[in-house]
Amino acid sequence: MNEIIKKNGISYGIVTGVVSALITTLIYSIDLKLFTSMWVGFASIAIYIVIGVILLSKTKKELNGIFPFKDAFTTYFISAVVGILISVVFNIILFNFIDPSAKETIKELSIKYAVEMMEKFNTPSAAINEAVKKLQENDQFSIIELLKGSVFSIVFSALFGLLLALIFKSKSSQE
Repeated sequence: MNEIIKKNGISYGIVTGVVSALITTLIYSIDLKLFTSMWVGFASIAIYIVIGVILLSKTKKELNGIFPFKDAFTTYFISAVVGILISVVFNIILFNFIDPSAKETIKELSIKYAVEMMEKFNTPSAAINEAVKKLQENDQFSIIELLKGSVFSIVFSALFGLLLALIFKSKSSQE
């Protein structure tokens, strides 16, 4: 594997992981209600997209424009996996060792938010009650659930990485 791809993937993965930990820390410090805010989620996704675009632009430039699809995808995927691992480890430490009570507060806020959204869409009471029951049984910040979520995040990142690799790959026919 090309050293530039490896170096940039790992470096930007660390940046992504640290940014994710900082976002979580800010939300945790400011107001736990922000964990249920859609605009915070969209803003976070936008930040990760910008980091990915910068990563691939920089890497393509450092490779003098010769950036096959496989290399573009590999660069992004390394970065995504490193970032996700850092973020998950941070969340495991924060919500399971530093402040386990925060995850209960977030669960209550999430249930309240879900009920409000379902009521806006005129969801039948029986369906709301069933959804609340499932949410109460689930511990989204347990170590197991965070690890399961990381697998989903890696799969989603891989799909997004395929799209970015298509955009950033070299245009030459000699790949």
